[in-house]
Amino acid sequence: MNTILLIEDHPLLRENTVELLELAGYKLLVASNGLEGISVAQNENPDLILCDIMMPLANGYEVIMELKKNPRTSAIPLFF
Repeated sequence: MNTILLIEDHPLLRENTVELLELAGYKLLVASNGLEGISVAQNENPDLILCDIMMPLANGYEVIMELKKNPRTSAIPLFF
């Protein structure tokens, strides 16, 4: 099963997106801000990351810059 990390700070959008992707058969990991998303990505190594841009603690650009520094997470596809 493919694992997707969703990094989204808006609760309703996050819940709806999780529900749709789970119905499509994906395993979901969820983070509610950029710093949490970085941590989850580094610990869980998802197959794909869907990331909001405007978030507290670390925005989407900061997330991708941090993940690209780490060889373990640098090749994970990330979509804003």
